[in-house]
Amino acid sequence: MNCHVSFSGLFNSLCQAVLKCHPALDAGSNQCYNLKMKEYYVYIITNYDQSVLYTGVTSDLVKRIYEHKNKLTDGFSQKYNLQYLIHYEVHNDINIAISREKLIKRWKRQWKIDLIKKINPQFIDLYNNGNIMAIPQI
Repeated sequence: MNCHVSFSGLFNSLCQAVLKCHPALDAGSNQCYNLKMKEYYVYIITNYDQSVLYTGVTSDLVKRIYEHKNKLTDGFSQKYNLQYLIHYEVHNDINIAISREKLIKRWKRQWKIDLIKKINPQFIDLYNNGNIMAIPQI
């Protein structure tokens, strides 16, 4: 049985297992593609002068940063004009992402700055008109 989808070996193995369990799925279609793991993002945003850092978690980073930039949600980020995405991490498990968010929120400010500088030393905005800049993995 061939899945006809070119993903990593692990994903193909998962696809094969699902097709075996669900023979009604058409192995030649893109139905298996829809089984792609969901991604969750832990992110840090800041304001113009970088005086405030906010850590959050979301399953749709583009949408969430758009909301921050356009002040579509009331709260902390709106109050402090937080609209610059300066750090994000990708996780495949929501529980891990939430745990990571909570951990970073407890960190001292300098630890957060050190984390950001590892990947984004200039603190550039990683959101550009609906596109998120790729960052190297640490």
